[in-house]
Amino acid sequence: MNTSLAGKIATSAKLRLRRKKFYEYKALYWMMLPGILYFIVFHYIPMYGVVLAFKNFFILKGIMASPWVGLDHFRKAFADPYFFNVLKNTLVISFYKLLFGFPIPIVFALLLSEVTHMRFKKLVQTVSYLPHFISWVVLSGIFISLFSMEGPVNLLMNLFGMEPTVYMADRRYFRIILIVTDIFQSFGWGSIIYFAAIAGIDPQLYEAAIIDGAGRFKRILHITIPMLVPVISILLILKMAHILDAGFDQVFNMYNPMVYEVSDIIDTYVYRKGLVEANYSYSTAVGLFKSVIALILIVVVNKAVKTMGGKEHTLW
Repeated sequence: MNTSLAGKIATSAKLRLRRKKFYEYKALYWMMLPGILYFIVFHYIPMYGVVLAFKNFFILKGIMASPWVGLDHFRKAFADPYFFNVLKNTLVISFYKLLFGFPIPIVFALLLSEVTHMRFKKLVQTVSYLPHFISWVVLSGIFISLFSMEGPVNLLMNLFGMEPTVYMADRRYFRIILIVTDIFQSFGWGSIIYFAAIAGIDPQLYEAAIIDGAGRFKRILHITIPMLVPVISILLILKMAHILDAGFDQVFNMYNPMVYEVSDIIDTYVYRKGLVEANYSYSTAVGLFKSVIALILIVVVNKAVKTMGGKEHTLW
């Protein structure tokens, strides 16, 4: 009886403590609410539509009344040679964006953090952020004009005696243009989190290094970069989860039938199959395949980082 009473008292104390904590941080909970509702409404509720991947969907019958077909749509996708070309394009474009685009915000943040002229520093930061706030519809129009036959790029090439080229319709150059323009649009915004991490480094570490005679390069190499490793690891894990997201907005607004062979990615393929051809079940199956691969990648990379001794550098 005494044990039971003690248990009830302990449970009651825990509840009172939780209520106290809730009221203490209720403002933060209210701030979280819009974000939670966003994910519920736009991410979790639409998961109901995943069943389309296993059905032969008819609009008049609805989702639940449409007949089940099992894995037929997945078999159809894997039997289509063009699907593997689309998958290859997605992986190649994403890999190059990761290879060249991931380090640039880090290098930019490291270099700009060493600038002591505050007005110049803020100006460069602001200018680097601006492309992120311009939609790909506008940016694509700008880049298409730049690389057109009468554009400044071809005019510059003419000065060196080179023949004009339709770069946006040339398979040799289109992927390079995608990578470069994506870096231009995203590197400034991507550097923000690194600036924040650098600002949080204890200044005493730098003061001690200066006393020991370390120059700027050595301070970056032995203090700044090691302190950024946890942030870099976590962002790399998150990037790996999006390795099959080659950038729908960018590719859709910049590509054309002349370069489909090297630029058609899973997202544009799903768009054409689902919305243009109204093949909803097949496009859902391809989209679900992409999501499953992304989940596997993020789990594997997170596990690999943890295995290599970076337990504090992982998501879980």
